This record gives sequence, C-alpha cells and structure tokens, in this order.
Amino acid sequence: MSDKFFFKGRKTPKPKHESYGYNTKRTAKPGSEAFPLQLLVTSEARKQEIDAIIAEHQLFADIVIDEKAQEDILQLDGILNRPKTATVAKLPQRNESCPCGSGLKYKKCCGK
Repeated sequence: MSDKFFFKGRKTPKPKHESYGYNTKRTAKPGSEAFPLQLLVTSEARKQEIDAIIAEHQLFADIVIDEKAQEDILQLDGILNRPKTATVAKLPQRNESCPCGSGLKYKKCCGK
C-alpha cells in the first residue's frame, strides 16, 4: 500500500529560516556606521557643505574628492528625500457636530 494512508509526519524535512520566510541576511541600514554612504564631490568647499548636511541628519558617509569626476551624492539624496506617508483627514460621523462651527449636526449642515 502507499504511504499516504499510514505515514504520519513530514515526508520532507522542514527547511531552515534562511531559505524562506525571515530575512536573516538583511543588509545594514544605509548611512549607519556599519554601512556608510559612499559620496563623490568635486571640491573641498562642497565637501564642507555635505559634511554639514550629514552631521545635521546624524548620518555617516565616506566622502571622496575628485575634481575630474562628476559629483555623485545620489545615496544622500535618496535618504533625505524619502516620500512621506499620505494621511487623510477623517470626516465626522453623521450625528457629530459640524467642524465648520455652526453648532448643527454634520448631516444637517455640510454633509448634505
């Protein structure tokens, strides 16, 4: 007879966490001490400006000055210009007072 009627338990061993589910090999957060930003600037004055921005936002970065290369601060721009979460103001319920200040219920005033 076949196994499917008498076998109790797993036919295949349970896989380890690294093969599914949890991300056990997650990279470090960019801009931290373990994973600093890699930036390229063209002058010493620009390096001072970038240092001030990095200190203000409490980040870590390795800044290289190369006058012949094009400036590359894309990683810093990505961290500073993250999109904000959109929030929507909650409308009042029908029987709550109207937010316009009329003293009427919302259903009789602005909620028509």
